[in-house]
Amino acid sequence: MSQNTDLLLLTPGPTPIQPDALQALLIPMVGHMDPAVFALNARIQANLKVLYGAAADAFTALVAGTGSLGMETGFANLIEPGDTVVVATNGSFGDRMVEMCERYGAKVIVVRAPIGEAVRLEDVEKALKEHQPKMVSVVHGETSTGVLNPAPEIARMAQDMGILVTVDAVTTAGMMPYEMEKWGIDYAYTGSQKCLSAPPGVAPVAVSARAMEVVRNRKTPVTLWYSDFLGLQAYWDHRDYHHTIPVQLHYSLDAALSAALNEGLDVRARHAAELSVAVARTLETIGFSHFVKNPRERLPSVLSLRLPEGMNDLQVRTALREKGISITGGLDATRGLIWRLGLMGEAARTEHYMRFMRTLDEILGHRHLESTLEQNLTAVHA
Repeated sequence: MSQNTDLLLLTPGPTPIQPDALQALLIPMVGHMDPAVFALNARIQANLKVLYGAAADAFTALVAGTGSLGMETGFANLIEPGDTVVVATNGSFGDRMVEMCERYGAKVIVVRAPIGEAVRLEDVEKALKEHQPKMVSVVHGETSTGVLNPAPEIARMAQDMGILVTVDAVTTAGMMPYEMEKWGIDYAYTGSQKCLSAPPGVAPVAVSARAMEVVRNRKTPVTLWYSDFLGLQAYWDHRDYHHTIPVQLHYSLDAALSAALNEGLDVRARHAAELSVAVARTLETIGFSHFVKNPRERLPSVLSLRLPEGMNDLQVRTALREKGISITGGLDATRGLIWRLGLMGEAARTEHYMRFMRTLDEILGHRHLESTLEQNLTAVHA
């Protein structure tokens, strides 16, 4: 069976695998209780605290699943039947939070913003004061629409009120500075295949000491045995057997995480922001426009653009795929209306978007997109 080994992923995930992470997959198999693996895990835990800006006493680990398991793990541990939870949502992944909370028996208060707009702080504040929930949850960067939500401000507000805070960091942690302790976040998670550019299959999580205490004082057992924080902590911190971890994925994530921290989160954030602006300006010359109208609410790592009038979404994306470039369209209400271009990890490289513009020129019969991008990058950088 033939495969296109030169396929360039410019999607909102997965991203191209970081070279060191790819090489790490070739490390020979080691047992999950081997001293070398425990040393590996300890290094991952320390680096995750740096990634998230977590407190020294926070618990960090990898959950053996994708980012959606990272999301569910927090709710499984921190929610008991009858708890009140406020979920601020403006897209598919915020709605997923709502569904998960309901499945774990919570009374869910939904604070909703229109698609393409950030959730409003005053609406969240009103819900918190009126309902006094146990927890508030929000997606920092809503992948489905390219909106950046005011997660730091929501977290600070909730912390002052003694409310637990869960934040989805799937498209933010690793591409911009993240201050879990400073902002007052109790639980954060991402997916290995997003900003860190490792293979999918593990979800890096960080849990505050306050959240761990909530788990210890539960009245009912954690429903999801596999991801019980106390069981995971017994393995990660105390080296007790819990379940068989995907060792090679741990090695790969370790390599990708180290590469991201060595490059510098501030450097990665600045580069993604500049590239996002330059790509948008370039595509605006052929009729694309920002889906997220407020510039302050645009997520740099997922550029969401409305298609030009008359462009056939599927036809053009299929043509790009046939020429070795994969991009993603809209979800649900935005299907066929927008493109979502990933600028996370290894995808956020200038040479990749030069190739994208050159290929799009070929498909649409233009001759200026590549040179225009180069000019816009120079202007934005200056």
